[in-house]
Order: sequence, then C-alpha cells, then structure tokens
Amino acid sequence: MTVLYLAHTECDNTLHKSALETLTAAKALAEGLGTDLAVGLIGADTSAAAETIGGCGAKFYAVSGADFADGRYSSDLAAAEAIAKACSPEIVIAPATSRFSRALPGLAVRLDGRVDTHLSGIAAEDGKPVAKRWFYRQRMEGTLTREERPWILTLDSGCAEPYAGSGAADVQAVSVDVSSVRTKVAGMECSSEDAQTIRPDAALLCVAGAGWTKKQADGATHVDVAEKTIMDFLTATKASLGSSKSLVDISGEGGAVISFLTHMHQVGQTGSTPRHAKGLSTCCHGEEPHVVGWRFIKERRAINLDAGCGWAQGKCDVLYVGDAFAIMKKVNELLG
Repeated sequence: MTVLYLAHTECDNTLHKSALETLTAAKALAEGLGTDLAVGLIGADTSAAAETIGGCGAKFYAVSGADFADGRYSSDLAAAEAIAKACSPEIVIAPATSRFSRALPGLAVRLDGRVDTHLSGIAAEDGKPVAKRWFYRQRMEGTLTREERPWILTLDSGCAEPYAGSGAADVQAVSVDVSSVRTKVAGMECSSEDAQTIRPDAALLCVAGAGWTKKQADGATHVDVAEKTIMDFLTATKASLGSSKSLVDISGEGGAVISFLTHMHQVGQTGSTPRHAKGLSTCCHGEEPHVVGWRFIKERRAINLDAGCGWAQGKCDVLYVGDAFAIMKKVNELLG
C-alpha cells in the first residue's frame, strides 16, 4: 500500500504553505498506516521544491516542463494520472488549491476511484484512513472512510503545521505528452498587493460590520470616511478584510455600501471560516452568527460602542469600547 502526496509548484517554483501543511498530514497518515509515502510534484521546474521537502523519506516522482507551469485542467490531470500510475497508490492526498480542486475529481474518474474534497483532517484509526470534514458552517465535524480505492483527498489550508525538512531528493522523472491538448495558457494577470483585500496568509484579519454605514453622532452617514479608514489600515498592515453578512447585504436594502466589499469577504455562520493568527472586529455586535466564523482565530479583539455587546460575553480577548471611526483613525496615525 502506498500513500501518494501530490503538489504543484507556484510561479517561483516553490511550494505553497498549504502544500507543506498537506505533506505533514500525508506523512503522518503513511506512518500511522505503516505504509510507504510517495511524493508527486508538478510544475515548470520541481528540483527546488523537491529539495525543500527532501527529508520526508519518500520516493519522489515529478512531471516538469513549461506545459505544467500554470494551472490547466487537461495537463494537470494528465500529470497526476501519470504519477499515480507510476506508483499505484491506494490513497492520494493533495492540497485543496483552486488548481487541484479542478483537476483531481477527474483523476478519480480516470482511476475508477473516489474523491472527497475540502477536508479538515486525515488520520489513521484502527488501521484505516479516516477523513474529517466540517458540516453546517463549521459547527459540526464529521468523520468518514471509504472502502473504494484509490481514495483521493484534498485538504484545506490551516489544518496542519507546515512540513519543514529539506534534503537531497532522488527524483524519478515521469514523461507526459500534452502536445495534443487544445487549451493554451495565454498568461496570468495578478492583482496588485494593494488592490487585493482577501489575503488568506495574512497574520491579521480585520472584519467590518454594518456600523460603518450607519448614521453617526452628527446624524449623517460617512461611508466615504469609512472606506478610506479601512483601506488605510489594510494598506499599512497588509491585513485581510472580512465582513459581516449584514454589511454585505445592505446593498439589497438600498443602503450605502462600502465599494470594495463583496460577498466573497463574508465571514461567519453563512460565510467563510478564516484561520488567521489575529482578528480585529470593527462595528460588529459579536453575536453567534459573527463569532462562528472566528473559531480558529487565535487572538480576538473587537471595537464596539456597546459595552454589553456579544463580544463582551467572553467571545473576545480584548474589547475596546468606543467609536470605531475615532479609534481606527488613531491607529492609522500610529501606523504612520
């Protein structure tokens, strides 16, 4: 039996943090099952990536070349299939990146296996691989296992510690012919760092609530000031931006909106569940729908005018009772 770990390189031929996290989980599973671990790498040049994780004690396979530099369903699927056939794994584990989330379900079809995606963990229990996944917006964690093989799994980011163990790696090159593939990669357009407000790898998450668009002490709304205050903070700290459901839904109610917020920013019971090291909530009440999305934030702070809001009920580490406009203005001044 073999556990195959699959990863693709980034633009600079390195492995992303989520890929290193998945390797930690794959290595622990192989050790728990008492089986061999194989590593399969896909990218333009995989040599540097192989050396980064060369100490994991696995047998290495790689599909390299310009055709595999960028994400493309047909070439990624062909490369993953070739590596899988080279080592005949019963379990395939990969990070749940957008690139693999497209390609690996197709791999399950080609290998006549089964696939489960966006898992929160994988472990060996009683000699069997057991996967974990969150349900009902991360309020319940379920466990599942399958008898069908190969079983292909993708693991979400933040569910394991990144693997650290470099060393020399003897990589077996796997040849894949994609000359007949009709899809061509024209290029990649990346948003500038300042324009990007959703940053999964940022150390800090700043969440904006509906209070930013409500009438202030002078009886008027100041959405333009709110936008500048929030953006100045994000630019200075390189934090990631989140939003409460009430704020992103205001546009449907005819209310003033913060122009750069979308439903993609929504965190909480009906949004995403981020895993940043620190979180700062501004103008949110801290009730259950808000707090559900914060369960993996390690240090939680909030700003609210109400000293009896939900955040004050043991749901955050520090509560600043005051006007978010004034507090954040002062914070931006201190950040310079």
